[in-house]
Amino acid sequence: MKKGILLVNLGSPDSPEPKDVKKYLGEFLMDERVIDVPLWARNLLVKGIILNTRPKTSAKAYKKIWWDEGSPLIVISERLQHKLQKQVDCPIALAMRYGSMTIKKGLQELVDKGVDEVLLFPLYPQFAMATTETITVLAEEIRVLHFPNLKIESVPAFYNKPDYIKVLSNSIKKYLEGKNYEHLLFSYHGVPERHIRKSDITKSHCKPSDKIDCVCCKTPSEAHEFCYKHQCKEVTRLVAEKLQFEEGTYSTSFQSRLGFDPWLQPYTDRTIERLGKQGVKTMAIVTPAFVSDCLETLEEIAMEGEEIFHEVGGKEFTTIPCLNDDDEWVALLSKWIKEWVTVEPSFV
Repeated sequence: MKKGILLVNLGSPDSPEPKDVKKYLGEFLMDERVIDVPLWARNLLVKGIILNTRPKTSAKAYKKIWWDEGSPLIVISERLQHKLQKQVDCPIALAMRYGSMTIKKGLQELVDKGVDEVLLFPLYPQFAMATTETITVLAEEIRVLHFPNLKIESVPAFYNKPDYIKVLSNSIKKYLEGKNYEHLLFSYHGVPERHIRKSDITKSHCKPSDKIDCVCCKTPSEAHEFCYKHQCKEVTRLVAEKLQFEEGTYSTSFQSRLGFDPWLQPYTDRTIERLGKQGVKTMAIVTPAFVSDCLETLEEIAMEGEEIFHEVGGKEFTTIPCLNDDDEWVALLSKWIKEWVTVEPSFV
């Protein structure tokens, strides 16, 4: 069998213009694993409210971060793909869960090159309904409908793999060298608390509203395989252990909430505000739920987050880039891909 790789990231509008942003948001927010309410309610919320108000605001945000080459997320993902292709022999295609660079197009590109076995690689370290699950589910639906003879294997969440933690830690260390900072904030993309409960295969272990002690996150359980909250907190713990951070000099928060339902806490914007009000003058922030910089990191964190910090008296705000196409990250991905092609992969 000829093997190939399909890298999959979130996606982006074709342009930062409101009409393209509206089309993109419509596809994204109508995904039942993103806004997981009945179809009638999702239609009412998305098509009746959000798409009539949010596209113009989001378009302004996209215009702030848009590059001459195009969407930063797309450009960075393409750079990663090209670097990887130079290091491995099997074909590598790139797709997005939402937008015009569809998973179907990515699979077709591989099939046209003679590939009949695909490693589906969602570019997300942690499992979540709205990221890895929606990618793998859609890929299987497309396979059944259009590529029934194709075999697809998916890369599981790699948040706690020692090689990944080493690469992430080295990246953080590199960008913090020479920086005078008092606190490092690990900001992860937020999800509704109900997503944590729905993903709990035991239906009894995860308690996302346990905001203080997080006993369920610390208690060993098979539920952790699909618990986004646990996996985020574990990344923070492992990196802090690797870099020997002192207790109290780092913390975890969650960003980008939507609607009125409870989301994972503490919230990033309020945490930045609280730190500033408590007298922290220099802070750094890293976003390990993403491997590629995007709207949520370049605008929400690097621009809005810094503005909040300065408004409450903060002086120096350092945003640590995502792994993007970092050479050490590329080397790790190529190692995993080569292992999958030839022997038992270490990411399993």
